[in-house]
Amino acid sequence: MQWRNSSTNYGATSILLHWLVAVAVFGLFALGYWMVGLNYYSSWYRTAPDIHKSVGILLFVLMLLRVLWRFLSPGPAPLASHGALTRLATKLGHGVLYLGLFVLMISGYLISTADGRAISVFGWFDVPALISGIPNQEDIAGLVHEYFAWALIIFAGIHALAALKHHFVDHDATLRRMFGRAN
Repeated sequence: MQWRNSSTNYGATSILLHWLVAVAVFGLFALGYWMVGLNYYSSWYRTAPDIHKSVGILLFVLMLLRVLWRFLSPGPAPLASHGALTRLATKLGHGVLYLGLFVLMISGYLISTADGRAISVFGWFDVPALISGIPNQEDIAGLVHEYFAWALIIFAGIHALAALKHHFVDHDATLRRMFGRAN
């Protein structure tokens, strides 16, 4: 398998970025869902949010790389069997996923930096609080983060169902291309 995308297949870099983002998103959702139920006396009360923030920052970097990679190595051409509506839905769907991810990550950043403190990423480096002190910043960003997290998970599920529909109903190469096995 080649590293770059070809006109018919995704390359190893795109496939790796796609699946790393998918695992991170679902993992962060599960961790976030679990950690909001923790009480002050839980041993994970401080640790879980620190992990969530650190992985979220790394996901942001990964998404920036993914966007850059899309410009450096455009994806394969749409399948000939896909009509204009399917092609439009694909573009819109991917746009919603990308936009939703960035809104989710920015709102998470705004929650974490509302008090002016930097975010430590696993103790490796700190991300400074560039924006803080906005009235109700933590509360508003928290609501945006919660609603976008749910919306993104639901939409990612629809995305996965669409890929399965292409594979099992349409019998086309859509899903196989994201596993590097289009031919």
